[in-house]
Amino acid sequence: MENGDTQALPKPYPPSLPATAATRAAQERALHDLPPDDPEEEADARRGFIGTVPDAEVHGAYGQLVWSLADYAFLNEPEAPATAHPSLWRHARINGLHGLFKVTGRIYQVRGFDVSNVTFIEGDSGLIVIDPLTCKETAEAALALYYTHRPKRPVVAVIYSHSHADHFGGVRGVTSEADVQAGRTAIIAPAGFMEEVVSENVMAGPAMARRAQFQFGHTLARNACCQIDAGMGKTMPRGTITLIPPTQLIREPLETHCIDGVDIVFQLTPDSEAPAEMHFYFPQERALNLAENGTRSLHNLCPLRGANVRNAQRWARYLGESLERFGRGADVVFAQHNWPTWGRERIAGYLEAQRDLYKFLHDQTVRMMNRGMNAAEIAEVMRLPDSLHALWHARGYYGTVSHNVKAIYQQYLSWYDGNPSNLHALPPELAAPRYVEYMGGADAMLERARRDFDKGEYRWVAQVMNHLVFAQPQSREARELGAAALEQMGYQAESATWRNAFLLGARELREGHRAATQFASRSRDMVCAITEDMFFDYLAVRIDGLKAQSLNARFDWRFTDAGKRFSVNLQHGALTWSALPGALPPHAQIDMTRETLNQILCGETGFASALREGHIRVTGDADAFKSLLGALEQVDNEFNVVEP
Repeated sequence: MENGDTQALPKPYPPSLPATAATRAAQERALHDLPPDDPEEEADARRGFIGTVPDAEVHGAYGQLVWSLADYAFLNEPEAPATAHPSLWRHARINGLHGLFKVTGRIYQVRGFDVSNVTFIEGDSGLIVIDPLTCKETAEAALALYYTHRPKRPVVAVIYSHSHADHFGGVRGVTSEADVQAGRTAIIAPAGFMEEVVSENVMAGPAMARRAQFQFGHTLARNACCQIDAGMGKTMPRGTITLIPPTQLIREPLETHCIDGVDIVFQLTPDSEAPAEMHFYFPQERALNLAENGTRSLHNLCPLRGANVRNAQRWARYLGESLERFGRGADVVFAQHNWPTWGRERIAGYLEAQRDLYKFLHDQTVRMMNRGMNAAEIAEVMRLPDSLHALWHARGYYGTVSHNVKAIYQQYLSWYDGNPSNLHALPPELAAPRYVEYMGGADAMLERARRDFDKGEYRWVAQVMNHLVFAQPQSREARELGAAALEQMGYQAESATWRNAFLLGARELREGHRAATQFASRSRDMVCAITEDMFFDYLAVRIDGLKAQSLNARFDWRFTDAGKRFSVNLQHGALTWSALPGALPPHAQIDMTRETLNQILCGETGFASALREGHIRVTGDADAFKSLLGALEQVDNEFNVVEP
């Protein structure tokens, strides 16, 4: 079904239904299963509070609202409603604490102004900033809050802990390109940072952005029936993502540097939560920063938005190394999400548990995998040991045991479960009508599914109604019953990301998919970070291969201002490139500037327009270049997910 058809569906049903008796019973069971309350957790989250602004509200340059926690006022109720898992409700309430907090004598954090935290370290004469949030506007607001309560020092260094946008995107809110180029501000990052930043945001960027709507729930309403949290923080800001490339890379497993009088031991942790990531230890402060590898939740080994599978075995090893090298002598451990932990005994227990959490999941998944169990079977039976299950910070507010198990399985054995009947299974749009026929038709499916819904079998109802929606997209009954099942699953989910995914799926079944509000726009910084090599890789994945299968074209492609030259070949429907001269003469020479390429990648112009306006010059067979352009497919950022 096209998006337009879906949007035209009538909406006779309320946007959210109340919790059913089955869901209320599930929440009651969950409440009784929770660990004893740990008041030290909230005390840690409040410790060192200095000040904030009402609702952590942030506006952009034109007055637009970029960030606000005002819509989360409903979380002031201490008791969870039936529409939210009691453990997630508790976590969401603590995540709502916001402001400037003192961590140690020199270390401060602003929390609750973005999905991530920004850390400020006071040097002898200036300020060191770790992870300047997701966007320029929230970073500016966090720095302004710091300056309201602390001396105004120049920013002498910005450290990116890893290659995810919520840890570098606000860099232009705390420093400028001029200060970096003049050497007044250093930009420090782990080795491989720029390659990982661009590869994640370009090659699979459109698919990840759409899927991220389900993970973070940032297009959902904020209320007790909808979005209440994102696990690592509240949600994503509506601002401008920026980027200034690093001036210094950390390359060795351990490196110690003194920055403005502050000693920092850098510990590289590649292929953990991000392909390029690092921890920090501050010996003068006896403070350990675990970036995003040690938070107040079980993390993701593969996020719902999609990413390379993260290595649980290495993740555990890095945490163990941090514990033994630094943790047993630290007075505080903190991260770039959630809140710190103080006290050496508590720190040791926390790090031991976080280490063992990932190691247990890895080892037990591999053990069961080697007994012939597939990913779904392992996920269904995997349970944490009682000692980990009893810890609040080991609970699955962001990742879950279930989908982390599947990620580990995928890392070792791929998507295929080994059963030949699943090796070449029909895709949903072809299989769904046959499922409906085999089940006795739509009416029989609906009748049985309603009975199962009344029994609280929501997982099954959602699965069955998915078949019916794909077979008969216009069926209002199928959509509403599937939505109702997903909604109850969302209410029962302890994971914020699962809750968001279920509830957005329910909304799209009821209302159809509508183009989402853009929550963070990419600035020219991200585009300028794309190397010419990466551009040709990106161009290649936009070629409609079958449409281009009869084309045979070679190009000498030159970026005149950068002095760079590439041989580009389109043959057999595949575009390849080399920085070496081609063995065969090109059909055409293409001359353009890197600035023209940036304008094209930013959407400020297109290839055809640049060609007409003379910003791209073609010498030789111009039709060959036009044929290449004609084979490019337009990227669709708003594809359907829960419907055909």
